[in-house]
Amino acid sequence: MAGRLQGKVALISGGATGMGRASSLLFAAEGAKVAVVDRNAQAGAQTVADIIAAGGEAAFFAADVSDEAAVGAAVAAVIERFGPVTVLFNHAGTIVIKPFLETTVEEWDGLHAINVRSMFLMTKAVLPSMIAAGGGSIVCTSSISAVAATPMEVLYDTTKGACHMFARAIAVEFRDRNIRCNAVCPGFIRTPHGLREVKELQALGVDVSDAAIAAQQGRIGEPEDVAKAALFLACDDASFVNGVQLFVDNGFTAI
Repeated sequence: MAGRLQGKVALISGGATGMGRASSLLFAAEGAKVAVVDRNAQAGAQTVADIIAAGGEAAFFAADVSDEAAVGAAVAAVIERFGPVTVLFNHAGTIVIKPFLETTVEEWDGLHAINVRSMFLMTKAVLPSMIAAGGGSIVCTSSISAVAATPMEVLYDTTKGACHMFARAIAVEFRDRNIRCNAVCPGFIRTPHGLREVKELQALGVDVSDAAIAAQQGRIGEPEDVAKAALFLACDDASFVNGVQLFVDNGFTAI
């Protein structure tokens, strides 16, 4: 039985670790040729090696996804290696946790560059060949933080709000060219990023204890929970799903 991404070329930014790695492995298992784009060369090479060992096809491309020239070069290299990208997962991102009044302009600009400008640059670089190939699917990683504000995360929350609207606006503008764009919105997930968030919030007096997370979303999520949701949005099963935010939070935002 063919995988749900058979014949697709999937580019995953931030695809070396955490939810990105889980998605790289799953997308490859579902038949995609996977381009892992990340700054972490060691982890990226390991993820690619694991995909190949499992019988999949993948390659690593090093890039700072907030840098226009680096993104352009990486996308060109991916297309040369695999052909036009037909699945783009804009997953790369990070977090800044600190009191708002201590947040610097440099931190504000830096986080917007990584979390938001990266989506703009990557999508702009990929779209021409995706359109020429007849269409495709774009998935952007947003967060529960786009709609559920957390103390000490004004900057992070703002970037994720931008991710929400970016996905919706791309969906509307490019729907007539057979492009879908959706956002996946994780809750608290057991990744290095997620566990660091919990640790730093607790240090600043925000209650994200095991008990608090259990009350809000039942349990901490696993990277694979998000990867499976991203797979659905990426594949043709979601051919009439466009411009949505899919929350992977076990009801966190429903309370």
